[in-house]
This record gives sequence, C-alpha cells and structure tokens, in this order.
Amino acid sequence: MQSELEISVNQIIAQRSFAVGNDLVHIENFRLSLSDLFKNKVYTPSEIAYCESFDDSLQRYASTWAAKEAVYKAIKQLDTSTLGWKKIEINRAQKAGMPTVVLPAHFKNFEVSLTISHDGEYTWALALINAIV
Repeated sequence: MQSELEISVNQIIAQRSFAVGNDLVHIENFRLSLSDLFKNKVYTPSEIAYCESFDDSLQRYASTWAAKEAVYKAIKQLDTSTLGWKKIEINRAQKAGMPTVVLPAHFKNFEVSLTISHDGEYTWALALINAIV
C-alpha cells in the first residue's frame, strides 16, 4: 500500500507540472564569448546595468548567463514555444541579492525558483519551475 506522500508525488509527476534546469559555466572560457555583440543579444539593459555595477563584472555576466540557461532548459520541458534570451530576465532587488525571474506574459502560470552559486572558476545555476494549473 502506498503512503499518502508517494501518491502525492506520483500525481505531481503524472501531471508534469514541474521542471528543473541547470547550467554550469567555466568563467575563463565564458570570457572568450563575452563581447559587446553577445551582451546586446543576450542581456536586457537592466541585467547589463547590474553586471556592470560590480568591479568583477565577468563573474556577474557568467552567473546571469547560467541562470538564463537554467531557466530556458526548464521552460523547454513544459512549453516548446519560441523564447529569446532577452525574454528571460534575471533580476536582483539588491546587489548580490536573491535572483528573481521575469518572463513574458505567455508564461504567467510558471512559478520559478532560482539559485545561483559561485565557486572559484565556476558559476552554477539551478531553476525549478512549477506550472500552476
């Protein structure tokens, strides 16, 4: 006989109302990609302003890129519509604050939980999306 928890977990999985995405970025390799063209193609003005507000903006650009990638990977498991990089905006209410995700209105039923971590030469992001039905 299944416990109530097992039944609940199985119902959530059957509904497929959640998805997880992650991304790991090697900061020194990322440096090779970080041109003005890349910045303008991928980052919103708000994200650029945030990253540039730090002495070590490279790490902030890399972590924001990892976050965008993680969110993108999670979304694509639930919705296959087109989604450009600038349509995923990573915001922080304060310097080094908790990241939040702003998505287009089409994704209004997605609750996104995001975490970003830095360790030495790497930055990592994990996104968990719950689709509210």
